Amino acid sequence: MALLGKLKSSELRCERMGKRAQRNGLCHTVRKLNGDLYTGEWKDDLRHGRGTQVWKKAKAMYEGEWAQDARHGHGTLYKLQPSGEYLIVYTGSWVNGKRDGFGKCFYSSSAQYEGEWVQNIRSGWGWMQLENGDVYEGEWLRDKPHGHGALLLSNGNRYEGGIKDGKKHGHGRFFYKDRCQVYEGFWVHDAPRCGMVREDTKKPHPLSSSTFPQVMLKDAHAVLQEGLDRFYSNTKHL
Repeated sequence: MALLGKLKSSELRCERMGKRAQRNGLCHTVRKLNGDLYTGEWKDDLRHGRGTQVWKKAKAMYEGEWAQDARHGHGTLYKLQPSGEYLIVYTGSWVNGKRDGFGKCFYSSSAQYEGEWVQNIRSGWGWMQLENGDVYEGEWLRDKPHGHGALLLSNGNRYEGGIKDGKKHGHGRFFYKDRCQVYEGFWVHDAPRCGMVREDTKKPHPLSSSTFPQVMLKDAHAVLQEGLDRFYSNTKHL
């Protein structure tokens, strides 16, 4: 019985020491052996609250909110450029480490998406500009335009109507800017099937434009230093 008592006492001491070793609240930068580093808040030894994470091998950085060691809340993901600066890839809502809710994604300097996400997939209502200058605004499903939407082509032609898997499908109208004509009818996989062409006497209604923030480059060292300064300032009041 005495031996059992000693074992229990030892286990309790180990448990208390383990709890004291866990990171909680504000913490300095924690660097892993692989070069990854995190500056921010912790809870029960997990990233929780606000913080900045840098992944060395993936050449990426996340700055924003965390919950139970996952990106959760509002945050911004950056990608490291050869110049040593970070380019915004995505900014918006996260749920359990995935893009979920409303967010803006920058695929290139000219291709951008703003709208709803479900588990890293564009789904719901969204606005996207393609690299060729075309603009689509409407419903999305499984990462493709699907449902009802409007497509403004770079040459000024415009389509409004049904969309299926990214193609014109169902009832829709296609406005030919150079001819001042409109085709209205049914479409099947991007091809008109049954409809009629008439003169377009109405003034075209442009797609509502979404204003994207300027794609900003961020210096890695400046971001980390800013995070450190912010957390050091907060710890003075604890």
